[in-house]
Amino acid sequence: MPEGDTVWNTARVLHRALAGATLTASEFRVPQLATTDLAGWTVRESVARGKHLLLRLTAPASADATPAGGPEGTNGSAPVASTADGSTPAASWTLHSHLRMDGAWRAYAPGDRWAARPGHLIRVVLRSTEAVAVGYHLHELALVPSTEEEQLVGHLGPDLLGPDWDPAEALRRLAAHPDTPVAEALLDQRNLAGVGNLYKSELLFLRGVSPWTPVRAVPDLPGLVALAQRLLAANRGRWTQSSTGSLHRGQTTYVYGRRAQPCRRCGTAIRKEELGERVTYWCPVCQPDPTR
Repeated sequence: MPEGDTVWNTARVLHRALAGATLTASEFRVPQLATTDLAGWTVRESVARGKHLLLRLTAPASADATPAGGPEGTNGSAPVASTADGSTPAASWTLHSHLRMDGAWRAYAPGDRWAARPGHLIRVVLRSTEAVAVGYHLHELALVPSTEEEQLVGHLGPDLLGPDWDPAEALRRLAAHPDTPVAEALLDQRNLAGVGNLYKSELLFLRGVSPWTPVRAVPDLPGLVALAQRLLAANRGRWTQSSTGSLHRGQTTYVYGRRAQPCRRCGTAIRKEELGERVTYWCPVCQPDPTR
C-alpha cells in the first residue's frame, strides 16, 4: 500500500541506487516528457514528501541549463543564479512522481530482467553504469526546476516522516475543519502528509474512534496525531506494514483488509465501506458512531 512509509522506503531505494551517479540514458513513456533526455545529468538525491517522490538532478557544468528535449511547459531554460564568487551554479531539476494506489519504482542491476510489473505499465527508465531505475504506472510525472518544487508539494501539511514534522501545525490544520469526519480529515494531505486508507483505518480503531466522528468530537486529537507519526515511523525501513506488532501474514492489521472477519478485541464482524479509492474498515462495537 503506497502510503507515507512506502514512499519513504521507495525514495531510499532510489537514493541508494542512483545518488551520485551520472545518468547514461533516460526514457520517458508519457507524452509530456517523451522527448526529454537526461543523459549526462547527475542524480543528487531522492527524497519523499508525504506521498510524493522527488528525484533531484544536477546538470553537467558544460551542458545547457535545460535537459535535452526540454519538459513541455518550460520556457527553455532553468533559473539562473550567481554564487558568492560570481560564478553560475549548475542547474538543478526535480523529477516528481506520485505513486497513488498502484505506482511503483524498482531498481535493477544492469542486465537484470524487469519482472516487477508488465512492460506496458512502464512510464520512465533511468540508467546509470551501476543501476537501472524503472517507474511503473506513475502519476503526476513532471520535470521542473528544483526552485519550483513548492508548486507541486507546497500545499501539503507537515510530513509525518519528514524533517518538517510539526504536530502543532497538523493539529491546527485539522481543527480548522471541525465538522469534517475524522477519516476524511486524516486522508486530506493538506492537514498532514502520509496517511492513506490503511493507516486511517488502523489509527481510528486503535483510538476507538468511529470514522464518521467530526474532528471537533474526537476525544484526544493530539493523541491521534502523535500515534499516526509513531505508527508510520515504526514501519519505516521495512515493506511489511504492521499496526499490531506482528509481521506474520494475516496478523499485521486490526481491521484493514479484514471485512467480515472477527474483531481481534470483541469478535464482532469487521465492516467495510467504499467510496471510490477511499476504503474504510472499522469495528462497529469498538468504534461506536455518535452520528448514526
